[in-house]
Amino acid sequence: MEQRLSLVALWSRAELAADSVVDDTGGWGGVTLAHAGEATFWGGYSGVFIDPDGHPWEVAHNPGWTIHPDGSVHLH
Repeated sequence: MEQRLSLVALWSRAELAADSVVDDTGGWGGVTLAHAGEATFWGGYSGVFIDPDGHPWEVAHNPGWTIHPDGSVHLH
């Protein structure tokens, strides 16, 4: 049977903001999510987690995507 490990870490809001390179001006929620991705066959990284309501979320990095300043995305 595969063993899975979950970890919850608590940091001060100031330490988390500094680690996340975020200016904490009051509008930031003070919460981050870290999820390790695995190398994929398409050359990027991807990982999936399930939220407490059972919804799957994918976190991915695709080096073939370009996000332009206007928010549009181009897939090479």
